[in-house]
Amino acid sequence: MKYSALIFSLILSTATVAQTHKSRTFLLVHGAWSGGWDYAKVDSIFRIKGDVVYRPTLTGLGERVHLSNANVDLSTYISDIVNVIRYENLYNVILVGHSFGGMVISGVAEQVPDRIDQLIYLDAMVPDNAQSARDVCGELWDKMMVAFVKDSVMQYPFGQAGARIPGDIPQPLKTFLEPVKIANPLVQKIPSAFIVMTKNGQSNPLNDKMGLNKARARGWKVYSLEGGHYAMREQPAQLVQKLEEVVTSRRGQ
Repeated sequence: MKYSALIFSLILSTATVAQTHKSRTFLLVHGAWSGGWDYAKVDSIFRIKGDVVYRPTLTGLGERVHLSNANVDLSTYISDIVNVIRYENLYNVILVGHSFGGMVISGVAEQVPDRIDQLIYLDAMVPDNAQSARDVCGELWDKMMVAFVKDSVMQYPFGQAGARIPGDIPQPLKTFLEPVKIANPLVQKIPSAFIVMTKNGQSNPLNDKMGLNKARARGWKVYSLEGGHYAMREQPAQLVQKLEEVVTSRRGQ
């Protein structure tokens, strides 16, 4: 009986929040080796607020690991997200890309700029035209990534991949090597922001070269969040609060 009352109370409070909240559409794109599972807790928090959330998994990763093959490239990933937008008939999308996901959302914006309300790069790669993820990594590619290339995949470099489910798994190498085309002038009209993860108030200089420095050069609003690179795993509630700040600030302009 106690559990029934608790569930009823939760449903009632959620309904009350939803009634006073204007629903927004978030499309959350994960980073390399990951999957939509990474955003599960973030998803739950936004849905309680009454928002609509999509957190697709890119081809060959997560629960779609059975589709992994050597021909999966960055274009495949971009199509994964573009097709979610088109087939779900989404507009006014708040498109968030974490880490490698910055490559993906940059390519998505090129194809469907009219569907996107805001771009948010979460400690993410920010490519220039004709750059691949390898290019964006710069010196980090040779120092840290090359050693994990095996056959047609890039192994997870931060621990044993596949040790737990859900968990990070090897990613097709072509997704790191294919350049992204950035030429659509309409993309420049999309409000864009960058969230940088910090430790003791300081960001990582090597990571800054991959995203933060470019965001500043482009005049984007920059927000900081104290914590590790995987904010959605380590502090989902704080990440939601930061995303709220970014979205609210943009809409308050």
